[in-house]
Amino acid sequence: MTRYWNISVAGVALRKRVMRGLSSRPASIAIYLFVMWGLIELALTGAEAMGYNWQWYRIPKYFLTSDADGITLGEIPWGLAGTITLSTLAFGLALAIGLLVALLRLSDLIVGRAVARGFLEIVRNMPLLVLLYVFYYVFGPIFGLDRYAASVLCLAVFHGALISEIFRGGINAVARGQWEAAKSIGMTTAQIYRYIILPQSIKFMLPPMTGEVVNMIKSSAIVSVIAVVELTTVGRNIISDTYLSFEIWFTIAAVYMAVTLVISSLASYLERRYTVRE
Repeated sequence: MTRYWNISVAGVALRKRVMRGLSSRPASIAIYLFVMWGLIELALTGAEAMGYNWQWYRIPKYFLTSDADGITLGEIPWGLAGTITLSTLAFGLALAIGLLVALLRLSDLIVGRAVARGFLEIVRNMPLLVLLYVFYYVFGPIFGLDRYAASVLCLAVFHGALISEIFRGGINAVARGQWEAAKSIGMTTAQIYRYIILPQSIKFMLPPMTGEVVNMIKSSAIVSVIAVVELTTVGRNIISDTYLSFEIWFTIAAVYMAVTLVISSLASYLERRYTVRE
């Protein structure tokens, strides 16, 4: 019996050492590189089987071109600038919508809670593409919205519904005693939210909010279906002119990945800094 017990203990210890080794940074990097190599190799093998002629040498000019007049930005950086601008405007508006909806859901107003609940159910259960068509083809003619305004409002409403749940979760995560202490010294509800609740809820909201920023960047690609100028639209236009399908889409995907990785790294830095201050 002792022998089997020793074998079992040794097996558990071995599994723990293996798991620690796999979760270490060098192992994680190695696994990531191996997976990426496998995906790239799979794509290259498939393209080779199709007889595809790779023309990567034509890609740099879509980033930068240099001539006698100097350096000129290509289509891809301008498309990226369009994506960032569109996403920033939509996310700022989505924050306002999300906070308003969250406060309505947490209020004592029955009508306010009903309106917020109805808004959430409609938006969350509607595909983003359908919502975009509603804003552009229905609300656009009614309210005089151009395609860019319709895109910003669509993204803001869609992500505002999701952000409202992040706000609500962060506010509810603050201890109830904070409310009671603030009310005991005569603070109004608005003052409690502004000075007590919202500042403390940041640490709870930062990780999921980072995910929403990343999702906003990726969701912005859908506005290419109504020809709003952004990164995906630029990629589609280049492909229609050059037929470099693989090269362009791989490049566009790499640009999106680079942007989202930068955002995630910045959010991780802010989260660590905020935690240290705590």
